[in-house]
Amino acid sequence: MSGLLAVFRGEFRRMFALRPVFSVLIIGSAFYAVFYPQPYLNEALHNVPIAIVDGDGTAISRELARRVDATSDIAVTMVLPDLVSAEREVYARKISGILMIPKNFERDLLHGRASPIALYADASYFLVYQRVFGSVVAVARTVGAEIETTRLIGIGVWPVLAGAASDPMQLTAVPLFNPQGGYATYVLPGAFVLLLQQILLVGVGLLGTLPGADPAENATDNSPPGPLAILAGKMLAYLLLEAIILPLYLIALPYFYGLPRLGGVIPVLIFAVPFVLSVSGLGLVVAAIFKSPLPVQLVLATIGLPFFFLAGFAWPVEVIPNAVHVASLLVPSTSAIDGFTRLAQLGAPLADVRNEFLTLWGLAIFYGGIVWILEFRKRRRDGRNERIVMA
Repeated sequence: MSGLLAVFRGEFRRMFALRPVFSVLIIGSAFYAVFYPQPYLNEALHNVPIAIVDGDGTAISRELARRVDATSDIAVTMVLPDLVSAEREVYARKISGILMIPKNFERDLLHGRASPIALYADASYFLVYQRVFGSVVAVARTVGAEIETTRLIGIGVWPVLAGAASDPMQLTAVPLFNPQGGYATYVLPGAFVLLLQQILLVGVGLLGTLPGADPAENATDNSPPGPLAILAGKMLAYLLLEAIILPLYLIALPYFYGLPRLGGVIPVLIFAVPFVLSVSGLGLVVAAIFKSPLPVQLVLATIGLPFFFLAGFAWPVEVIPNAVHVASLLVPSTSAIDGFTRLAQLGAPLADVRNEFLTLWGLAIFYGGIVWILEFRKRRRDGRNERIVMA
């Protein structure tokens, strides 16, 4: 027990004494907590600029353009005479879409004939395209239903029946767990987990490769701590540090930035224990493989982006090849993001994330076992070398 506590104290002290580690674990955590969420604070896109090409110039076409401009997502910044002029503005990146109203638009509608409008939207940025397309479709359906209702009433149909005939299936959309339909509410909970993983991975990797990484070399008595005591002492040090940083990211920051939360604090903290242990174990394995601070930083910086895509919120899990998805389960964030999101944002009980919970414990045991084996072999090799020297 004394050896375990000695390793724990030494490792915790090194987090603050080694400048590169302190910069990553402490300063890096504070920096990302403050600055990373800033680009997402507006939640949703608003006032995307588009142009109107009105080939009809009638009261109904102008009413359609006015209603499109009145939506919160779109701003009609230009009214142009033809499609060629509008295309030039798109290529100049001054507008993100073109709404073209055809000639005889009003006449065809009043006669009960179809009069399709054309929408050209910039799909190179999917969020812009989604906002423009959704808003124009909603306005077009509303205006079309009103015109059809008016036409039916004009030919003697009872107003209630006319309204039902023009729009027989009214849709009421209720966005669950994301009332604003915002991007920040969607991306930040998962991004916080990825940031925690990446910061801890780099920090543990540096601790395992910088001077003083071997507690046996620093032992003051003749009985250095064993492999299990070294592993347990280091893990306890990482758990103590994350007991401060992780609640900041997963509990305090979501409240501060107004992200919807239905779950409790206790399930999140319980779920965090195997997550921290598995990430710490992976960091120790990476440190044992590369044995130098620079390769550790380069490798972990390189694989950070693949971890982002394998997590399943940047690209749906259902369309990721099965073999790749199975391999991604070796990365703690793959299970952790789903589990933390369901516990915190969706209010699920801990029993509903038992698979992710057990997967993280499995990873903690797996990576911890690898570290223990490597440490055990190192102790046996060092002992054999000492006997050879003494002989």
